[in-house]
Amino acid sequence: MSLKVRIFAAAAAAALTAGLIITGSAHAQAPAPATAPATAHSVHEGPSVSIPADRITFFGSGVKTEKGELFAGRAYGDLQHGHHGTFIRMPHGFVSPVHTHTEDYYAVVIQGVGANDAVGEMPKPLPAGSYWFQRGEEPHVTRCLSDTDCLFFIVQPGAFDYVPAK
Repeated sequence: MSLKVRIFAAAAAAALTAGLIITGSAHAQAPAPATAPATAHSVHEGPSVSIPADRITFFGSGVKTEKGELFAGRAYGDLQHGHHGTFIRMPHGFVSPVHTHTEDYYAVVIQGVGANDAVGEMPKPLPAGSYWFQRGEEPHVTRCLSDTDCLFFIVQPGAFDYVPAK
């Protein structure tokens, strides 16, 4: 095996391993072959943007407990009408009532220590840099476990909703 082939194989294995670690799944998609045109199946969602943290505008979500309200800050898309990436600011000590969402979503903890667990499970602390995936229509509880407010970033393929569980 030539040095170039060994380097490529090592890089491919590292990328696949990183994909498994990040997604937590053995179903990570392998990179496209080097011969495939880069634009064959590219999807572009709009122009490239960079938004400094102090320029993100937060608004009340209407989801409240005695600890306060969840606030949402748009990164892209529109959480009320479709595919979106949104920052969620959750007050420290916040524990949501049991609820569901129609659509699946993906979340990353940016600040604080959060938890997102199925009903009846002990909260699993998720410090900054942690990730979770929430299946749509699955009852769960989301919390901010830290002494400071939490900031999450969520990506969802459809509109955000908050449906109290029955």
